Amino acid sequence: MTSSREITYISTPAAVSMGDKWYEIATIDHFWIKRRFEVLQRLAGRIVVDAKELAEVGCGNGLLQRQIENVYGRAVTGFDLNEYALKRNESSRSPILCYDIFEKSKELEQRFDLIFLFDVLEHIKEEAPFLEAIKFHLAPQGKIVVNVPAGQWAYSSYDVAVGHVRRYSIAGLQASVEPLGLRVQSWSYWGLPLVPTLLLRKAWLWGQHDRDKIISQGLDTRNKFFDSCLHLLAKCEPIPQKLLGTSLLAILQAKD
Repeated sequence: MTSSREITYISTPAAVSMGDKWYEIATIDHFWIKRRFEVLQRLAGRIVVDAKELAEVGCGNGLLQRQIENVYGRAVTGFDLNEYALKRNESSRSPILCYDIFEKSKELEQRFDLIFLFDVLEHIKEEAPFLEAIKFHLAPQGKIVVNVPAGQWAYSSYDVAVGHVRRYSIAGLQASVEPLGLRVQSWSYWGLPLVPTLLLRKAWLWGQHDRDKIISQGLDTRNKFFDSCLHLLAKCEPIPQKLLGTSLLAILQAKD
């Protein structure tokens, strides 16, 4: 799919660590994308409703933007440097910007009171300068909603293929953000029922080296029936829950 949406170029497109194959498989109907949004709604739905201006750093092909448009009727300004993903952005009315947040455009300084950072932080080798750049765009008293893969024990060939530097525990996330003046306001692990499938994927992909094949085998659910079964399985957990999960969603706010 190629989007007909206009892209505003503030920065020059650049390579990112995310594998492009991911954008060909991850769609608005994929069970994992749907479950991630359900967890967001449960944990941060009120924040989305109350926010004045929203942005997503690392918006990619716009799945979260489209979900928020559909459910909340809100536009989410999307930033990314991956032109391949931006040209496939599925949002219907959210601004799409090719923008390097390290350039710190004055027009965007302290503009957003809610910033989404969904499955991005795990790709960043140096977290501190990246999070400082995020804060430049965050309004006073603004919030950052972060989703990251959970459990370094689950790190596998799939993580390497999609460009993950690490996976997180809540303690690890707190250790990354608190020195930068951010505190975890609320959080939840999610994907607890999917832990066995994650371990199976780790074993299945062990020793493979073809990046596109690893991403395809690790993400593609093959058919709608299996996808629906995985979605039903994924929903078999309370939210919030602090026990274990394949992902971690947290709401961050600047310390007073």
